[in-house]
Amino acid sequence: MSDRNFTDILAEKQAQVTELIKACLPKEEGKQRILFEAMNYSVLAGGKRLRPMLILETYRFLGGAPEREQDIVVPFMAAMEMIHSYSLVHDDLPAMDNDMYRRGKLTTHAAYGHAVGILAGDGLLNYAYETALHAGAKSLEECQRIYEALRVLSEKAGAYGMVGGQTVDVIGTGKNFTEEELLFIYKLKTGALLEASMMLGAILAGAPNETVSSMEAIASDVGLAFQIQDDILDVTSTVEVLGKAVFSDEKNKKTTYVSLFGIEEAKKMVESLTERALIRLSDSGNDSADGEFLKNLLLSLVHRTK
Repeated sequence: MSDRNFTDILAEKQAQVTELIKACLPKEEGKQRILFEAMNYSVLAGGKRLRPMLILETYRFLGGAPEREQDIVVPFMAAMEMIHSYSLVHDDLPAMDNDMYRRGKLTTHAAYGHAVGILAGDGLLNYAYETALHAGAKSLEECQRIYEALRVLSEKAGAYGMVGGQTVDVIGTGKNFTEEELLFIYKLKTGALLEASMMLGAILAGAPNETVSSMEAIASDVGLAFQIQDDILDVTSTVEVLGKAVFSDEKNKKTTYVSLFGIEEAKKMVESLTERALIRLSDSGNDSADGEFLKNLLLSLVHRTK
């Protein structure tokens, strides 16, 4: 698959995933219409749809049944994007990073006000689980897979996952983190949802536990590489290219991998983690077109300019 072909295919898949997610969003009606508008704005304001795409592509990579994608995979794809979006809405709030722009557009609190911004995040988090619970099983085995997928999603998104990492990050603002503390934050804050995405794809495809664990390890390495790349872009990119504020880590006095080790060492770490992830993916033994696309998708997460 050439870079040109991958770029074209990726754009097509992103558009398809966006439409699948859009179909799962609430209708903008009723007395709480402003809430639904803000929720939908938050999800549809851009983004690469990487996490839901990882669910789908991992499912396909591991031989999931195509005819079951709509019933059991799409609800989790939408739920994942809602959870990711809510985390960004809250991350941008004045009490957190106080960012006014994301993906080149006003952040939700900047567009709708602080109170509605908070409620939109709350709404998306709860609506995510409502959506995931729409997954329809046609057998006891699928019921068990859906239950396990819900367990993983809840754990990786909560206090032992993304929210836990975000908490340690926030309370440590202005503190000089050690490498160990920083990697703990990155693994939970950024890596947890990526891990969940690949794990959900594997679980819903009916993969054995060892394979689910392997997907988790791959996503863990990619998630860490993704966050370190984010640190690099924060000091090397521009608002126009990145679509959000640059030098925000420095402004908020946050320790990053770049501030600890410098840009060159950070770049080496990104390459090392990416190489290890791709070796693990190759060891799964699937060299199909689905495998090639998943490999390139993982590479696109870390070899990016925005």
